[in-house]
Amino acid sequence: MAHEPIASIDLMERAATKCFEWLEENNWFVHSFSIFCGKGNNGGDGLAIARMLAARGCTVSVNILEFGHKGTDDFQSNLARLHQYPSVTIHFVQDEANFHTLSKETVIIDALFGSGLTRPLEAITAKLVEHINKSGCQIIAIDIPSGMSVDRSSKGNPIIKANYTLSFQCYKPAFLVAENSEYTGEVVILNIGLLPEFLQTIATNSELLDGSIIRSIYKTRSRFAHKGNFGHAIIVAGSYGKIGAAVLSAKGCLRSGVGLLTFFVPKCGYEIMQTAVSEAMILTDANSSMITKIDDDILKYDSLGIGPGLGTATETRAALKESFSVYKKPIVIDADALNGLSMEKNLPTFPPGTILTPHPKEFERLFGECKNDFERIEKAIAKAELLNCVIVLKGHHTFIACPNGKGYFNNTGNAGMATAGSGDVLTGMLTGLLAQDYSSEETAILGVYLHGLAGDLAAKEYSQEAMIAGDIIDNIGNAFKQLET
Repeated sequence: MAHEPIASIDLMERAATKCFEWLEENNWFVHSFSIFCGKGNNGGDGLAIARMLAARGCTVSVNILEFGHKGTDDFQSNLARLHQYPSVTIHFVQDEANFHTLSKETVIIDALFGSGLTRPLEAITAKLVEHINKSGCQIIAIDIPSGMSVDRSSKGNPIIKANYTLSFQCYKPAFLVAENSEYTGEVVILNIGLLPEFLQTIATNSELLDGSIIRSIYKTRSRFAHKGNFGHAIIVAGSYGKIGAAVLSAKGCLRSGVGLLTFFVPKCGYEIMQTAVSEAMILTDANSSMITKIDDDILKYDSLGIGPGLGTATETRAALKESFSVYKKPIVIDADALNGLSMEKNLPTFPPGTILTPHPKEFERLFGECKNDFERIEKAIAKAELLNCVIVLKGHHTFIACPNGKGYFNNTGNAGMATAGSGDVLTGMLTGLLAQDYSSEETAILGVYLHGLAGDLAAKEYSQEAMIAGDIIDNIGNAFKQLET
């Protein structure tokens, strides 16, 4: 408002217009609308949308939550404008007697409360939310589903269950955690022309990854490069019946651009690995079915990855602890290596910059239970600082906690990646990138983003339901190509 400049009522009009245009573009005008408004600026957005829908000839009713006080100035201005459209029915909701039956064919627009909510909904407001949620109608939330907090957990609170959330300019932290997914539905970010430079003035410890961040990290290759320029990685993985995890990890590592790859597996994996991954060199444990001792000079390798399909046998865990004490560079630790660590009384001292890649349950086995996703993220940041490591907390919007207290939410990937072996591919990719002289933070950011992007490309080709981990591997090259455009 100060820099454009623009009056607040006109900025509200711009936001409402973007919502109206989205409704038009997605063919919602065949429905009737019931719009629920509070008396704040979120309610003002709802009134402006109601006016635009009425002007288009849609059937619209408005329900205003009434507590006996005037609304904000912009709310009152939009209410006055709406009175010029007599076709719009306006109801004031003071108690449950004012609730009316909602036809399932009606589309509900939630404009009760926006992002400024500071406490859980209660009394009549909570009952109204319950009434709306039980309607069976399609629900579209404006800004944020009413009852949801922007940056802390709302678990257990009354919240509108939206099918779509139309929000403005950039993601809110609440949209990036799994516990809120049943309330936000599909999140649509609408550009309302806010001042881009303003974001640079905000102090925050977390960012959402995008192409510009990734391209600032990504290193293009010299024409005169040779394989020695891209590092030599070693991955310790596999046990009897789980050599497939090692294969997937090896292929992910090779596709990440590593110069050389050595794999250390139990004897039972030798023929499989030599056949399935001909580009890798294979070393074997003396034991036929599990890792018992890493009988190689691991110090000569540029990166070390441990975990896929490893098992948690006592002998294997002892071998891991020995490698942690010997190897001085960052290690990528995943899967059964994490599970093995959680079985120990105390965590070992990791080399600085080590990358841990737990999913939520593995994270809790390592660091204790968390009441909600926000607490888990806060704990990941604290543990990354304490252990001087990077924690890749896997999920739909994977969170990368760095030892400097900063965190990154990933914005690539899809539910089709919830398939066996997807994490093994990521372990290989991270180990390969780490060998190429990326820092631990750069490795985690670039690897997670590319892994998710490869998954998105695979889903387009095979569908989320049909894709498998091998499809992610097959699309890593296409993901790299997108960085070059």
